[in-house]
Amino acid sequence: MPVLRITKHGEKVLKTVSKPVDYQAIRPELPGLLRSMWATMRAAHGVGLAAPQIGLNIRLAVIDVRPGGKSQRLVLINPEIVQAAGEQDEEEGCLSAPGVYAKVKRAAKVRVRAQDARGEPWEMTGEGLLARAFQHEIDHLDGKLFLDRLPFTDKLKVLAIVKDLRKTWS
Repeated sequence: MPVLRITKHGEKVLKTVSKPVDYQAIRPELPGLLRSMWATMRAAHGVGLAAPQIGLNIRLAVIDVRPGGKSQRLVLINPEIVQAAGEQDEEEGCLSAPGVYAKVKRAAKVRVRAQDARGEPWEMTGEGLLARAFQHEIDHLDGKLFLDRLPFTDKLKVLAIVKDLRKTWS
């Protein structure tokens, strides 16, 4: 299970809407792909990773926010938010923009529908960090970064920081 290269801010795949996954077509390679995604996410100390972040234009993401310090691995194939409520305004970062953090407004509670690693449909409601992770990873699948959600003036400040940090990204 190799650790994969994480795409960085400015790479085209991060701004491209991902294609729906044909579960039957991807099924043979899915276990290996998921092992690599988990290893990559863990190595980068993340709580989520979307396929575009490893250069794949498909609607697939993994999340593990470790509620109560315990692993709860979630595989999201073709996820969609079916319900959102409330508001939270918390600091957020991204593996594709390492070292960049900003407060982002998101729904406080979301209900997501997706398929799991076996192709089985599931739904789950997330609050707090899980709700934020659901929204963040689905944004990646929609070609958006958390920076795109910032107010214009905040975005300008953060993009200046990104410009300097890019020199340190590998």
